[in-house]
This record gives sequence, C-alpha cells and structure tokens, in this order.
Amino acid sequence: MGSLFTTLQTAANSLGVITQGLQVTENNVANASTPGYARQSLETAALPFDLTVGLPGGVLSTGTLSSRNANAEQNVRTQQSALGLATEQTNDLGALQPYFSLTSSSSVSSTLSQFFNSFSQLSITPNDATARQTVINDAGQLAQAFQQTANGLQSQAATSATNAGGTVGDINSLATNIAQLTTAGAAGAAGTQNAGVDAQLNSDLEQLSQYAQVTVLQQPNGSLNVYLNGRTPLVLGDQVSPISVASSNGVTQILDSTGRDITADFTTGQLAGELQVTNTTIPGYLAQLNTLAQTVADQVNTALGNGVDTTGAAPVENLFTYDPTQGVAQTLSVTSITPDQIAAASAGAPGGNGNALVVAALAQAPEVGGATFTEAYGNLAANVGRDISNAQDAQSSSQDLLTQAQSLRTQESGVSLDQEAAQLLQYQQSYEATSKLINVIDQTLQSLINAVPTT
Repeated sequence: MGSLFTTLQTAANSLGVITQGLQVTENNVANASTPGYARQSLETAALPFDLTVGLPGGVLSTGTLSSRNANAEQNVRTQQSALGLATEQTNDLGALQPYFSLTSSSSVSSTLSQFFNSFSQLSITPNDATARQTVINDAGQLAQAFQQTANGLQSQAATSATNAGGTVGDINSLATNIAQLTTAGAAGAAGTQNAGVDAQLNSDLEQLSQYAQVTVLQQPNGSLNVYLNGRTPLVLGDQVSPISVASSNGVTQILDSTGRDITADFTTGQLAGELQVTNTTIPGYLAQLNTLAQTVADQVNTALGNGVDTTGAAPVENLFTYDPTQGVAQTLSVTSITPDQIAAASAGAPGGNGNALVVAALAQAPEVGGATFTEAYGNLAANVGRDISNAQDAQSSSQDLLTQAQSLRTQESGVSLDQEAAQLLQYQQSYEATSKLINVIDQTLQSLINAVPTT
C-alpha cells in the first residue's frame, strides 16, 4: 500500500507540473502580439527513480526559459538604427526641396535669369528711367530669393538642432526605464525571468536603438550594460549615465555624463541624422549658396564700378551689399542706389550701353568654379536632390533589412499559435492520462481499504 501512496504523490506532483506548463502556454498565446515578447517554455527535470532507496521518480519543474536570441535582437537593433538615420535625413532634407525649385518664379534660378535679362533690356534703352528702375527691382527680387533660401536652410538647421535636444531627452528617459526594469529582474537567470518585464525591457531597447546605435551586454549577475555606439556607457546595471546637448560656435554637440564631447560617436540612428543635417549637410549647402551670392554681388558691383552713370561720372553707390559675418546670402540686399546712378555706359562712351552689355554678359561667364551663376545654382540644387534621393533609397533598403531581421527574430523567439496549440494538446493529453492514473490508484486504494476486515 505504501507504493500506491508514493505513486499517488508522484502523479499529483506531475499534475502540478503539467498545470504550470498549461499556464506558460496560455501566457504565450495571450502575448503573441505583445511588443518585445519572446516565447517561454517550461523546463522540467526527471527525478531519480530507485524504489529500493525510496526514490519514486517523477518530474520536477525547474522554471521557465525564454527563447530570446541575443544575436537576433542585436541584429534588429542595428537595422532599427540604420532606419532611424535614413528616415530622419529623408524628413529633414525633404523639407528643403521647395527652396531649390528650378521652375518657381521666386527661386534663385528664375530671379538670376530675370536680373540679367533686365540689363539686356537696359542695353537697348540705356537712358530710359523705367528700364533702370527695373534693374533695381529685379536686383531686389534676386536678393530676396537668396535670403529666402538661406533663411529656409537656417530654419531647418535650427529645427534639427531642437529635435536633437528632444531625442537626447527620449534617450535618457528610456535609459532610466531600462535601468529600472533591469533592477526588477527581467534579465535574471533562467527560471527567474518575468516574461512581461522582459518584454518591456527589450521593447525599450529596440526603441532606444531607433535613436542611437546601442550595444547590450548581459552581466553574470543578470543585469544589463548598455553602451552608445559600443563605447559610451549609458546604463550600467541600475545606474544611468545621462547624455546632454550643447552648442559651441553654432555646432550642436552631444556630451556624456562627464561633459566629454561624444558627438562623433553618433554615426547611425535618428540622433545621428539630426546631427549630420544641422552640423554638416546644411552648412555645406549654405557655404555653396553664400559663395554664389557673393560672387554675383561682387562681379556685378565691380562691373558697374567700371562704368559711368547718366551724368558721365563714376558711380558712387554699389548695387548690392551684404554682411559676410552674418552670411552673404542671408544678408544680401540692394543699396539705396537710384536709377540715374546705374552705370549703363562705359567710361569712354557716356550715354551709351557698353557697360550694360558687360553686366548682361556676366550671365554666361564661368565665374563660379568654371560654371555660370545659373549652372552653379543648378549644381547646388542637384546636390540637394541627390542627397534626398539617397536618403530615400537608404530608408527603403533599411526598412527591408529591418523587416528581414524581425522575421528572423520571430522564427527564433516569436510565438507560433500552431506550435502553442500542439503544445496545449500535449499538456491536456498528459493531464488526462495522469488524472486517469490517479483515479485508478484511488479506486485500488478504496478496494484495499474495503477489503480490510473491521472489528
């Protein structure tokens, strides 16, 4: 009878293990769509069986084990960072496209053509006051076009810098969450993991990787160390080393918790995109635009300075003025010059059109690195368009690679409802079989008890 009681106890313990397995399976099904969730499985171990020394055998639950694959997770995070960079560049650079239209009547390209055409018209009627005023008006339109383009570039650079500050705040907030979740034991040893907390932790890590490339290392005690670009510590166990944003000489900088400049460490991720746009890409566009604006202004002013006005005297007023310290294109404007001060005639032929022809000919002169003014602006616009196209292509390919990485991760650690259904059926059959065994043992014990004579 002792063996029957032992077998009954062993069967009852088995029911407990099967119940735990059912709960794990049900939890998998319930969290199949939960971001960051990895399939859990119940780990079991066989108990030793040797009735001669009182070892009845049976099964023991050793805890749950996550199917999460560290390499698959890191691959997804890497692709998230690449997508974050490309998406940010696509959005920021796309906002610049309207400023570089080659067809808009208010663009630099159109106003350049109109401005030099006005000198061509002036050469036909060099002493006509209306034609002279048209030159001044068109010069003003050209200056305004340069200003609008430069202001648009500066505005987007400022927006990207502001966004970088917001991204830094998001990074620090996620770092705090990750440290708290690590403390909660989400990354503990097998058998101690909290599947829900673990899911939230890895979801936060994936979101963090959209902002910056991160390397995640699990420590022997189960805690996590998170490094930005593999070098700068952001989270060390339950300790957070927040980063900050600063500005030096118009350059947006990222500082670590000690104040060290780590801007160069950000090469991928949304923050890297914001930094590249505000610190490198837009300043490069502005440099080209300023060169063009200064060359136009200087060449026109010089040519007009070689002629004479309606009185036959050398001009005393330039047509264009600018402040190079504040940006040529952004400050380009027309002086207080009057129509009669426009030097349409050459010094040797007062009242003629010689100098108006000289200025008009500048439109076709290779004054900007071997290119005409219009060609130079077209090259700049083409650079912007090419950068936008490259960013869009990178965004598309990065999305494809991310989708592929996520698919591979799902194969490794995702929940398959078909697999869980099969597991559930197996547990149910085991539960039914064990229950029948218990019922048989119970009936046998009852029969034995009833067979014992009473006194």
